[in-house]
Amino acid sequence: MYLVETKEGAIACMILSLIFLGTYPVLLSLPERRGRLPQHIFLDYSIANYLAAVIFALTLGQLGKSSPDRPNFIQQLSQDNWPSVIFAMAGGLALSIGNLSAQYALAFVGLSVTEVLTCSIIVVLGSTMNYFLDGKINRAEILFPGVACFLLAVCLGSAVHSSNTADIKMKLESLSEDSNNESKPIDVSSISVESAENANCSLRNAEAGTADFIVQVENRRSIKVAGKSTLVGLCIIFFAGVSLSFFSPAFNLATNDQWHTLKEGIPHLSVYTAFFYFSTSFFILAVVLNLILLYCPVLNLPKTSFKGYLTDWDGRGLALLAGLFCGFGNGLEFMGGQAAGYAAADSVQAFPLVSTFWGVVLFGEYRRSSRKTYILLAGMLFMFTVAVVVLMASSGHRHEIGVGKPLRKSCKSSYVCTS
Repeated sequence: MYLVETKEGAIACMILSLIFLGTYPVLLSLPERRGRLPQHIFLDYSIANYLAAVIFALTLGQLGKSSPDRPNFIQQLSQDNWPSVIFAMAGGLALSIGNLSAQYALAFVGLSVTEVLTCSIIVVLGSTMNYFLDGKINRAEILFPGVACFLLAVCLGSAVHSSNTADIKMKLESLSEDSNNESKPIDVSSISVESAENANCSLRNAEAGTADFIVQVENRRSIKVAGKSTLVGLCIIFFAGVSLSFFSPAFNLATNDQWHTLKEGIPHLSVYTAFFYFSTSFFILAVVLNLILLYCPVLNLPKTSFKGYLTDWDGRGLALLAGLFCGFGNGLEFMGGQAAGYAAADSVQAFPLVSTFWGVVLFGEYRRSSRKTYILLAGMLFMFTVAVVVLMASSGHRHEIGVGKPLRKSCKSSYVCTS
């Protein structure tokens, strides 16, 4: 079993995780922007996400020789470690509920606001819980200023969205009377020019950033935002953020057994075994809920069927790729967190930094926006960058000398050790 045992290795895992987690929302939103039903997208995404966990378990989890203290993935499947398994599966359920809720929040407030608000709740609640669960191995004088930088970046992100919405409203007001007659009325407060929109080949006839382009995208997407209540969307986001804030602390409990639920002599779950159980519960719940939503859709989406899902190949590759990216990102986050503290690993929740980068550089997001929007956008990207650097700088180091025994703080250092 391969373990990350250095602070430098943990930071490398966090950086890679940040890239993967920042890329998958762009891939996941693109099929919906092209008209594919979200139930079909999420089923493909869930399958690929689970596949990533299986790949981690059967490769890194089986790599090298095992020992009684460090059993490999296959050996741990038969051990009496069910208390930790339950924690891991609870984390997967929290992630599945949060992800599904966040997907439908897009219909009310858009991708940008959904990302920044859910991530802010995750960092504030999740990092605080992980800080105390890990025995304060992260440097508080660095960690919490990093959280403050993150919240400032989130505030700037909300300001960017508001400014961009005002820009879009001005663009729509400038539409000719003929264009308005050909398009359905749109609630401009709920629309943002997302990166995924600009990659749609069918919209090449309208230049990115123009009012015609915005209207065409809105008419094509599967989840319609016209007439939806922003307040309802914000409530869904809050629910999703609270749910998502528990998945990392639950995983922390699964791998480190801070509450001493395992029997004496039973080794802690490895990151890979915990990730497998975590992803199993995520997959089961996601499949069950989305199969129900196929026949009982919400938000006025059309009914479909399992057969309809199987035959719907439009955008399937993007959804599967998004699932793999998210799975690899989560796995790398957990590897880094196990080595350097899960509170520091929450730095990867700054993935809107990467999502916005892809949108601006590759897809022309915020094209033809105002100077105010550009200034706020630059400020948001800068503060997200500072937050990532500071949170990663708070990393500690987890020393694992024994297994299945209580965590205590060494009298010679501030690191959390096992005795």
